[in-house]
Amino acid sequence: MGDSTKEKQLAAQEAVKLVEDGMTLGLGTGSTAYFAIEEIGQKVRNGFSLKAVPTSARTEEQARGLGIELVSIDDVDSIDLTIDGTDEFDDDLNLIKGGGGALLKEKMVARITDRQVIIADSTKHVERLGAFKIPVEVLPFTVNYVKSMIDESGGIGHIRMNGDDFYLTDEKNYIVDADYGLMEDPYEISDFLNDIEGVVCNGLFLDLAEIVIIGKDDSVVTYEREADDEEPDEEEGTEERLFA
Repeated sequence: MGDSTKEKQLAAQEAVKLVEDGMTLGLGTGSTAYFAIEEIGQKVRNGFSLKAVPTSARTEEQARGLGIELVSIDDVDSIDLTIDGTDEFDDDLNLIKGGGGALLKEKMVARITDRQVIIADSTKHVERLGAFKIPVEVLPFTVNYVKSMIDESGGIGHIRMNGDDFYLTDEKNYIVDADYGLMEDPYEISDFLNDIEGVVCNGLFLDLAEIVIIGKDDSVVTYEREADDEEPDEEEGTEERLFA
């Protein structure tokens, strides 16, 4: 096994090669994203004009210190490129994220990103998701209810603590880490978690990553999502609506 810190740095350096002058970026959170943000700061010092949406208070503080221009997610319609880390990823480039507690803003940024690039060390590649517990962000007054629903469904809910206090996200919510073991169908579990009253967001990031770049020993390996088959054109004159 290679040095994980070195592998994170290699993956970050490779991902930042995709950054172009004038882009609006999403800046991830965590130990691997940290290295990418440092590299992006160097591009700014070299004259790149970039705007960035941070996914956590920690990332915002780091980026501001590097002179990266920051904008709110509410001030952009889309993001050209996001570079973020992951706790696990599988061969379909589905992820578990949120170990660092920033999953809500990370998922919101991912939703409006044209190109989501994930960086990691080689240990994060797994055959099946689930060795890492699924972070579930919940409204504080629902934490015990959400835990009980996870337990009743066959999982094990662990309320995340910070010493003797509840762990607080940047949005002042709590986190229940859901353990379902290695998952046969992460989509089914994600849908179940999202349907529990009080759940704000869960850490299964499905069908969002376009590219995953990992450091492996002294090199990098890039995984790319296979292109989906094109959807047939809708009949002329029809319009899809959620509600009539």
